[in-house]
Amino acid sequence: GSEKSCARVHVLPKSLARGRNGKQEVLTPVVQARRKAGLLYGTLLPPSRSRSRSQLLNSLTKKQKKHLRDFGEEHPFYDRVSRKEAKPQTCQLSESLDTSSSESEAESEPEQVSGYNRLLATLKDVSKEDEEEEEEEDSVIDETEMNLEDGDSDISVEEETAVASTDVQKNAALPADPKGKDGHGPPGTSEESPEEFTDAKHESLFSLETNFLEEEREGNCSLKALQDPFAQHVNKELKEKEIQAVATNPKTTHQLKWPILGQLVFSSRFQQLETFKPPKDIDLKSLHLQKPLESTWIKTNSQFLSGPPNSSSPFTPLQKELFLIMNSYRDLFYPERTALKNGEEIRQVYCLHVINHVLKANAQVLANNSRCRSQKLGVGDDDDFRDQGLTRPKVLIVVPFREAALRVVQLFISLLEGDSKKKIIVSNKKRFNGEYGSDPEERPPNLKRPEDYEAVFVGNIDDHFRTGVAILQRSIRLYAPFYSSDILIASPLGLRTIIGGEGEKKRDFDFLSSIELLIIDQADIYLMQNWEHVLHLMNHMNLLPLDSHGVDFSRVRMWSLNNWSKYYRQTLLFGALQDAQINSVFNKYCVNVQGQVAVRNVPMTGCISHVLVQLPHVFQRMEAENLASILPQYRDAVMSHTLIYVPSYFDFVRLRNYFKKEDLNFTHICEYTQKSGVSRARHFFLQGEKQFLLLTERFHFYKSEVCNMLQATTRGQEAAWTCTVLYSKYDAQRLAAVVGVERAAQMLQSKKNIHLFITGER
Repeated sequence: GSEKSCARVHVLPKSLARGRNGKQEVLTPVVQARRKAGLLYGTLLPPSRSRSRSQLLNSLTKKQKKHLRDFGEEHPFYDRVSRKEAKPQTCQLSESLDTSSSESEAESEPEQVSGYNRLLATLKDVSKEDEEEEEEEDSVIDETEMNLEDGDSDISVEEETAVASTDVQKNAALPADPKGKDGHGPPGTSEESPEEFTDAKHESLFSLETNFLEEEREGNCSLKALQDPFAQHVNKELKEKEIQAVATNPKTTHQLKWPILGQLVFSSRFQQLETFKPPKDIDLKSLHLQKPLESTWIKTNSQFLSGPPNSSSPFTPLQKELFLIMNSYRDLFYPERTALKNGEEIRQVYCLHVINHVLKANAQVLANNSRCRSQKLGVGDDDDFRDQGLTRPKVLIVVPFREAALRVVQLFISLLEGDSKKKIIVSNKKRFNGEYGSDPEERPPNLKRPEDYEAVFVGNIDDHFRTGVAILQRSIRLYAPFYSSDILIASPLGLRTIIGGEGEKKRDFDFLSSIELLIIDQADIYLMQNWEHVLHLMNHMNLLPLDSHGVDFSRVRMWSLNNWSKYYRQTLLFGALQDAQINSVFNKYCVNVQGQVAVRNVPMTGCISHVLVQLPHVFQRMEAENLASILPQYRDAVMSHTLIYVPSYFDFVRLRNYFKKEDLNFTHICEYTQKSGVSRARHFFLQGEKQFLLLTERFHFYKSEVCNMLQATTRGQEAAWTCTVLYSKYDAQRLAAVVGVERAAQMLQSKKNIHLFITGER
């Protein structure tokens, strides 16, 4: 054939697939697929004139030569097709060669279907939805990739085919999840994750090493750097003696009362403790928000604003005070986050802080890339370019369910897009919506639950997930590999299965080494899942990585190289209650150099006021070391129908074993009980066949109500009902949450061991 026409050659039979020495040839999967399709494309070298043959070889790029050497043909992408129609040319095979009937038919009949289409048909097809997504959302990315020069990369056909398919589930950064580490709640709330998908297609477009920032934007950033809280925080220099003194320094505290947050406790283990009060008015320009957040935030947050949105009042009163603390890069513990009242309002403001932090951090890296490119090698101080950590992930958001992760990503998109007519690029958006969204029809239609239950367990409540998000200016890459991500969104269980434990071969926690912003949202739910996963995560935060992961050490900040990252990490902790275990995490693991702020409002009334049923509540203080002195009073005929609510699963097991040993007439329900067992136990207890019903706190959390579910079926039945609470001096915090702090103090100090409350009275 000539350079103006494309010739095609038919595949030799499988029996003739031999190498040069006559040995059996090892066929790659792509070649096998092509042979299965029946056609093999390639540009034939002229049969004569060795000079023209060598000229053609010299015209090939390194990539084309490699493909020709590996497969004996050129890639079909480089076929030279003339504008004029040219008939296919066939290669005459030797008579001794065994030709198949399909080949003879192909020689005599014109080709109706493209051989390349046949090839694609033999491979794993991309779904129609993914193809539509690539056309709509990734058009800019595809155009960039198609315009790459021949010598830019050396990728084989197998790699190109794998990259083109969005169904490839390759994940080198995330190993397969080990089994048997669940222990987080009732079966069915966590599905077993298949092999995870990561986006390998857009690696170069979202790489911080190969992208640059325009000079104008670089100049604007440098002008505000001196006053920017982000720059002040990351550029703050600590001394060795200050770090050594942290372990021995007493914590300095100071209390302030803010208008909305209430009683705040400022604390720090470093010498200087600075406090501040919120201003009456706040302007977006004074907050040093990165573009385009000044314009997009007002529209994104408009649903929570009472008046018309404007730059002078862009926050709700709660959001304003929370963001002022966040923007000062202090650690924050807010224990009054509820799903019904202010959950979404708080999610909005911490997502703003996350995007603002990531955009500033990446803009600094891209600006320094431009400076390095413009300056000569060896000119300038190397410390001027230290702008990153040992690994790229800088933000970790821990949420309990996939629905929460979905809402976080939707807020990211809204904050970057705003009301702009030009849509931002979001790769793998449809896949993400499918895996993290939910189908309303899956919910049982007759299921009735309280309002707070509906708010917590809305949408997809799978609690085993983790995903990476990369952000570059106004583009978002979902399912980014962990070490190519800026933001990690995961559940405690999802992180636990990749962090692993001591002695496990497949474990990884290097991606936590340079986390600068840690957000733990809805911490009270983790108490009902598995709090050990949270503690395991905190013990692996900001450790030195075991591998370099391709980092340029000349660009790494000195405090990161010194293993001081935990002193620069900001932790935002949100929950619905004051709990000793949550308080312990905040006090033990939060050592930010900027200090800590904890909201410490004491409950005055307690949640007992939310019980609407008329019911006597008996609070009995325990002085005994065991339950043996308490249980006998419940064996009387009057107490023949007793439900025992046990907060701890371990106490539930001990109590169940004790009941079996004493041969008591009881049944039990926990979070691991099958549906049939639950129905049977409820039936026996309702009919009076069982005197006692043991119930765990986690089953109550996931499945049922207790006090407000009591409804009399006959008149006078209410008089026989009581609710008895056993407490000791170690339950002071929980008791205060139920009855209020003043009553709790009286009950703990009183000489009487029994106290009575009656709810439901008008």
